[in-house]
Amino acid sequence: MTSDSLFSAPLPLAVALRPRTLDDIIGQDQILAPGGPLRSLADSGHRGAVSSVILWGPPGTGKTTLASVIARSSGRRFVELSAVTAGVKDVRDAIEESRRVGETSGVAPVLFLDEIHRFSKAQQDALLPAVENGIVVLIAATTENPSFSVIAPLLSRSVMVTVKSLEPEHIALVLDRALTDERGFAGGISLEGEAKEALVRLSGGDARKALTALEASASVARAGVAADSTAVVTPEHVAEAMNSAQVRYDRDGDQHYDVISAFIKSVRGSDADAALHYLARMIEAGEDPRFIARRLIILASEDIGLADPHALPLAVAAADAIALIGLPEGRIPLAQATIYLALAPKSNAAYTAINAAQQAIRDGHSGVVPPAVRDAHYFGAAALGHGQDYVYPHDQPAGIVAQQYAPDAVRSHRYYTPTTRGFEAELAKRSQVIAEILGRSPRRAAEAPE
Repeated sequence: MTSDSLFSAPLPLAVALRPRTLDDIIGQDQILAPGGPLRSLADSGHRGAVSSVILWGPPGTGKTTLASVIARSSGRRFVELSAVTAGVKDVRDAIEESRRVGETSGVAPVLFLDEIHRFSKAQQDALLPAVENGIVVLIAATTENPSFSVIAPLLSRSVMVTVKSLEPEHIALVLDRALTDERGFAGGISLEGEAKEALVRLSGGDARKALTALEASASVARAGVAADSTAVVTPEHVAEAMNSAQVRYDRDGDQHYDVISAFIKSVRGSDADAALHYLARMIEAGEDPRFIARRLIILASEDIGLADPHALPLAVAAADAIALIGLPEGRIPLAQATIYLALAPKSNAAYTAINAAQQAIRDGHSGVVPPAVRDAHYFGAAALGHGQDYVYPHDQPAGIVAQQYAPDAVRSHRYYTPTTRGFEAELAKRSQVIAEILGRSPRRAAEAPE
């Protein structure tokens, strides 16, 4: 591409550089393995029955590209619809056109439906007859979990393929291709190392975002440079083009561990504002939101536990929300969970209790299960004395029975030490009453583990 036409191309860089064959696609080797459904569908010699496909993955991972390449490679007509703008009539018109094409060519066209999760049930129902009768080979793309966003009959007639976010090395290859390819800058632009790292980091695994940012950065770098010179893109050009401060963050390096550590410690330390800062920092840098949600689930039990029994269900709900809606909307339930957990009363009593119990087992403190609480439901158990003298707690007024549950070797061990914070203060009172009924000494919050 000459310098005169460098920024006058009719197509955006991300569109111009779309792969033309499956082998040109970067970062999706796991779903393009030989013999897989996508390879079979793309085989021009394959004319037998083929399954429709639902591509599920984040934006910018190549779902549209996969569909168009498959259609081109297989020699099938490619019909594209977007659920954002298409209605039931558009779907029926596309199916009727596909029927005519199929009858003429003998090969069912590929109907690519982008953002199928935006279709209502009635709109998705309109696709069923054409899919079931092989009038079209449906390739649908969605950024939301198909189990929730696609109707069951359509889901059962399709193969679901998970398209993963690109790794940093894949984004780097995409950028390299853009710099050298004739459809891209053809050597008219070069990237400083730190500028390339910034583009990779800011892309968040989204190839389209990386190429759009590169195109904008190159435009800034070309200003004031002679037409016959190679423009060099610097980190400053990237920052100016993106119109936002660069986020210093490496998903695989020290920053990744430092920021997530600071995030968890801020929540544990009850500083909601600091926690939100680190949450925003991770989201803006393209951190996997599922990773953040998993850490919040762990924290909800390890650092809050029974001081607020609502903490764990809320953290799990945030993780479910991320799986259901993804980003950018998923940042809201993540923020909600972060604020709630930061402001919740704290207790690591459940965490220290299981650690103490496991350590006791490792130290050899186990012993045999008392006969009264052994399983007495199988034949011959009564002859062995299993279940003998067991008293059913629900038959007692207090619902608690003073009988031995733990083995002799650990009968006096105490693992759980409730704090006096939040709901755990109530549990501390209950624990003391129960200990008195069972005839054992309760452990007070100030006592050290045995």
